[in-house]
Amino acid sequence: MTFPERFSNLPEYAFPRLRALLDSTPAGGDVVHMSIGEPRHAMPDFVAEVLGKHLDEFAKYPDNNGAPDLLAAITQWLKGRFDINLSPDQLLTLNGTREGLYSAVMALCPETKNGAVTKVLIPNPFYQVYAVGTAAAGAEPVFVPALAENGFLPDFNSLPTDVLDQTAICFICSPSNPQGAIASRQYLSDLIDLAEKHDFKIFSDECYSEIYRDTPPPSALEIAQEKGADPDRVVIFHSLSKRSNMPGLRSGFAAGGVKSIAEMRKLRAYSGAPLPSPLQSLASHIWRDEQHVIASRELYRKKYEIADGIFAKIDGYHPPQAGFFLWLPVDDSEQATLKVWRETGVRVLPGKYLSRDVGGQNPGNGYIRVALVAEMNEMQNGLLALNNSLYAG
Repeated sequence: MTFPERFSNLPEYAFPRLRALLDSTPAGGDVVHMSIGEPRHAMPDFVAEVLGKHLDEFAKYPDNNGAPDLLAAITQWLKGRFDINLSPDQLLTLNGTREGLYSAVMALCPETKNGAVTKVLIPNPFYQVYAVGTAAAGAEPVFVPALAENGFLPDFNSLPTDVLDQTAICFICSPSNPQGAIASRQYLSDLIDLAEKHDFKIFSDECYSEIYRDTPPPSALEIAQEKGADPDRVVIFHSLSKRSNMPGLRSGFAAGGVKSIAEMRKLRAYSGAPLPSPLQSLASHIWRDEQHVIASRELYRKKYEIADGIFAKIDGYHPPQAGFFLWLPVDDSEQATLKVWRETGVRVLPGKYLSRDVGGQNPGNGYIRVALVAEMNEMQNGLLALNNSLYAG
């Protein structure tokens, strides 16, 4: 029996690798889960009431592109948050943004460009669906390191001209997962200029945009509209998973130019799994409410302060500007992860599992990712234990 070669070089996904690394070793204390980015702050208090009012909609097929009220709620949110002006035909609701990030590559990535196999630019480290979508589309990934010396944002301008001329899609994640870096307005403007010059699309993963310390992160689509760029130059992706602590709802959206969204809608009609109608009705209420977002963000700010107090003196510690991960420096990410687990029971993720080797170097191997999602006291105790295990003395 044969299997497709296009996925043959994919490593095992991060969390099966983590289980293989840790599960044969006893935990050194009460287990504290800090490896998975699963928000545990309170979800909106109206969820049960709103969902109950729409249960009868389970008897109907859901709108494939998004119910009109949900599209209206998203349009209003984008206008209020970023001053982005969109029509409903520039939106596609998603069954979680991972689905959208994958299907966007399938729908929008050409097979060839300028006589060569298409290239897709991917930050390194990165959210793993970027690479899987690239492989499924038969494109060539180009992993661009996001290192401390460049602010944990990839320097796409440093790539050779021939690579950029063969590029069809460039992924950017801001705020970034795992480092919590924010792409500035100037960074995004320069990236859009580069995309216009070399004619590629920007897929901007902005799922952590509502979790930040002080200044709200900008959107790539916001900057594109201000610059008068090609309307189809940028596609952005947002989610209720992180913003509203609703990862189980699986509700997100993509927004971009009419042509791009039309192609994504066409593919979705054949292969997609739309969000059930009652959940779309619930999502429209959630996008219209900001109070629960503000409350959750305040909790994350307190968590940042706790983390800064514990790790500020660690050489190489970079306080995250947004998101809910710490990207902590270590000598070897697997060894450090295993050491912390064996000595404390704190479960973190090796940075190398989020990165790819390029030229014999893995930019994530010198870090571990620590999720600040647990209840405040549990999180603080976990960070203190981790600090004592790795950095004390």
